[in-house]
Amino acid sequence: MRVVLAEDLFLLRDGLVRMLEAYDFEIAAAVESGPELSRALAELEPDVAVVDVRLPPSHTDEGLQCALQARRDRPGLPVLVLSQHVEQLYARELLADGTGGVGYLLKDRVFDAEQFIDAVRRVAAGGTAMDPQVIQQLLSRRSVGDQPLGRLTPRELEVLELMAQGRSNAAIATQLVVTERAIAKHTSNIFAKLGLEVSDDDNRRVLAVLAYLDQGHH
Repeated sequence: MRVVLAEDLFLLRDGLVRMLEAYDFEIAAAVESGPELSRALAELEPDVAVVDVRLPPSHTDEGLQCALQARRDRPGLPVLVLSQHVEQLYARELLADGTGGVGYLLKDRVFDAEQFIDAVRRVAAGGTAMDPQVIQQLLSRRSVGDQPLGRLTPRELEVLELMAQGRSNAAIATQLVVTERAIAKHTSNIFAKLGLEVSDDDNRRVLAVLAYLDQGHH
């Protein structure tokens, strides 16, 4: 699996390269600026891009803008964003096209190697990998008394949050210590209450829910 990595801090970039290589990823390019990232994504067509939000020369949202442009040029290009903070606008923009293959992790969680590698693999496969704090903030933008989240029970909100992180029903059942059948029932209730069609594609369902909640539909 070929990766393009963009991170301007040398030590972190070097650490990520070593970590990815240890898990048999091929590093197609490891770059440190926006222009280099744009070039690498266009020319190398990687399986997944791992991108720091803030890159030179602007040090604002350069990395994210390059990644979004690359996704416009090549729809569905898997992108895993690394950020210092939860910035809802970035998460919303990434999720807006609903095609999957997106992730948003906070940098201070990247040092759990297996969790990070799992996130890269999940995104490369067209799935989602959202940091729990990102999900919390996306959900909190809609006050619980507001529609449509106000229709969900506390347990359904808990299930929705875990789903949005990219967890399978089996994984959610294990974490909440209930049966998988109970989770299936919760998820179908959630989608019914949010007015979303049930689909067999977990990734699309998660994206639909996140986009739905984040864009403030009533």
